[in-house]
Amino acid sequence: MSRYEIKPLTTMAEMVATEQLQRTIWDSSDLEVIPAHSFHALVKNGACLFGAFDGPRLIGFVFGVLGTIDSYDRIDQVAAARLKIYSVVAGVLDEYKSQGIGYQLKLAQRAFAQRIGIRLITWTYDPLESLNARFNIGKLGAICHRYFRDFHGEMSGINAGLPSDRFEAEWWITSSRVEGRVVKQRGALGLDALLAGGAVLLNSCSRDSSGFPVPPTDRIVPPNSNLVIVEIPSDFQAIKRQGFQLASQWRDHSRQLFEALFQANYMVTDFVFDKDAGGTQRSFYLLTHKDS
Repeated sequence: MSRYEIKPLTTMAEMVATEQLQRTIWDSSDLEVIPAHSFHALVKNGACLFGAFDGPRLIGFVFGVLGTIDSYDRIDQVAAARLKIYSVVAGVLDEYKSQGIGYQLKLAQRAFAQRIGIRLITWTYDPLESLNARFNIGKLGAICHRYFRDFHGEMSGINAGLPSDRFEAEWWITSSRVEGRVVKQRGALGLDALLAGGAVLLNSCSRDSSGFPVPPTDRIVPPNSNLVIVEIPSDFQAIKRQGFQLASQWRDHSRQLFEALFQANYMVTDFVFDKDAGGTQRSFYLLTHKDS
């Protein structure tokens, strides 16, 4: 049993602590921090705010609000059929990462949604952050078929310096896919198994002198295959720290590739961490054609 407690945040003191936690986790400016009074007003009106505690210390949180599903072509739906939870932000202090705390926070958010009859939770994340991709797609069982360019505009802290492109993760919390991941703990297939099953790797990468992956420069056309694999860096923050030229290459390459794949009716359905023959860690998205 975990020694950490997950519980709803209800007091102003807890919300002030959550305000400060945002600054610590992301090195965010005050303009990008959700203030305590906003948390308080939204929670009092049905928003979802859970915290993780190590004793009295707040070490992580997840925050979501009620939203609506885009369905402009349907005018006959009642409001309840359009509702979802938009998970605005979630984070855990660096020293507490890789201990399952973020996972427990998302399960608390899932239970909250189930309790009020909501089937879908969405959120956005940087598609080049492999740890987030592994968690969102591989562990939670979310899918993705929407790409937003520069979603947040210019940002500070660890997000500074590049366009804030984002995937929209869709977490259909009552689906068999999600049940398999969060209840039955089914993992992803490995790279070799996917390739043997007919998946096509679209962007074979080279390595620079520092060992970082370098994307191909050729234009990539989606193949005639139901399963495709896209490689991304395993440590995008490390690439950014050593200079923005390669980071910008990856942003441009992945933007064009994912936009083309989503336009061609593919969606992200899994994520794989792998190691090559030399022990170098590699990261891959699996995309499946929607008509398959």
